[in-house]
Amino acid sequence: MDPESDNLKQAEQNSEFDDVKLVCIDCNEEFIWTSGEQTFFRDKGLTNPPKRCRPCKQAKNRRLEAVNSPGSGPRPRVEVSVNCARCEQPTTVPFYPSQGRPVFCRSCFLEMNPEVLGKSES
Repeated sequence: MDPESDNLKQAEQNSEFDDVKLVCIDCNEEFIWTSGEQTFFRDKGLTNPPKRCRPCKQAKNRRLEAVNSPGSGPRPRVEVSVNCARCEQPTTVPFYPSQGRPVFCRSCFLEMNPEVLGKSES
């Protein structure tokens, strides 16, 4: 095949998608998911759209690299501010919460899990 027909095919494939505006789950800013990126996702078999804008995705990757790199010394202490899923009070947790999983303050967690302190619900 000649390069010109390859470029034409690529242009036809890209035109089957329209650019889509998405909202980043980290910074709540809108970003554009381009038709070319959508084609890439489809070609790789990825079914879910991206959740983060490019800067937030890069920041997340840097955090993961720092945490997972062997020989980098002791892990840095993480403290993330969140709202309790039960009482909605602000609290901090020593981990990065997973999307879709509830995070509880210490009081609510212990109330729901008394066995953690060795107490039984009688």
